[in-house]
Amino acid sequence: MKKKIDILCTLGPSSLNKKFLIFSKNNISLLRLNMSHVSLAGLEKLIKFIRKYTSTPICVDTEGAQIRTKVKKSKFFKVNSTFLINKKAGNINLYPEEVFDKLKFKDELDIGFNDLKAKIIEKKENYIKLKTISSGLIEKNKGVHVVNRIVNLNYLTKKDLKAIQISRRLNIKNFALSFTNTEKDIKQFNKILPRSNKIFKIETIKAVKSLDKLMKLGSNFLIDRGDLSKEVSIEQIPVIQRKIINISKKYKNKKIFIATNFLESMIENKYPTRGEANDIYSSLEMGANGLVLAAETAIGKFPEKTIIFLKKMIKTFSKES
Repeated sequence: MKKKIDILCTLGPSSLNKKFLIFSKNNISLLRLNMSHVSLAGLEKLIKFIRKYTSTPICVDTEGAQIRTKVKKSKFFKVNSTFLINKKAGNINLYPEEVFDKLKFKDELDIGFNDLKAKIIEKKENYIKLKTISSGLIEKNKGVHVVNRIVNLNYLTKKDLKAIQISRRLNIKNFALSFTNTEKDIKQFNKILPRSNKIFKIETIKAVKSLDKLMKLGSNFLIDRGDLSKEVSIEQIPVIQRKIINISKKYKNKKIFIATNFLESMIENKYPTRGEANDIYSSLEMGANGLVLAAETAIGKFPEKTIIFLKKMIKTFSKES
């Protein structure tokens, strides 16, 4: 009997509408709400809106242990430019707030996905001064990676804990833990959500090095190739993807989902590239249990078409395998 391949998609401005939600009912396995882009104030209303048009299950995806930007106005910086990150007021801040005190002189930051890299050249009580190593755009709500060392953060933010409370009250059954790093993270998440379906996201080198230990404690794992590529060189992503799937095969009843860039070209175009088709097929051939779309369905111009193409690829794979 052939295994079922799940399709998970992220909801956003392009897909939070009646048409897409009705479409999702027989085409999508799980609808993802990314708490990095959903406000606490709007979460309950959003869940109720989704349920008005579809019975497709909802997954609340936590912010997790990630540093993010808080920016009032986007700005492009050339190489060797300087800028400030403020502890409190100012154009650029970091989230969660406690991360400011954890950063050190000479730390190197990789900001967002526009190749902006900067080094801390001065740290004061209320601000950090940085000098850019490579040019790029700084925007709000983008991930920040400390290149030279590991900065330990709480596995859930205060916002995450409140979002979980709201979601449980509304009978949400599916949750994802972003930036799962250690056995302790999984044990704590299991403890607060003992009867929920949980997905643990592998997106740090720390998690990759602890795969065997993590696999023993969870059933569902998601390879986030985007954030992972900030911690390892991009040519290592195919190697790590195969490593994670192969390790999962040592255990019974483990599911591996894969995310990031499957249909990136379809954010703007109606048709995918040949390379994207091959990536999807290869991931299924390796043993992926599910494929995840993010920007393609959240902000892309053709969210339904991306799902239809994934289904075609899954059907093609099922016929040939």
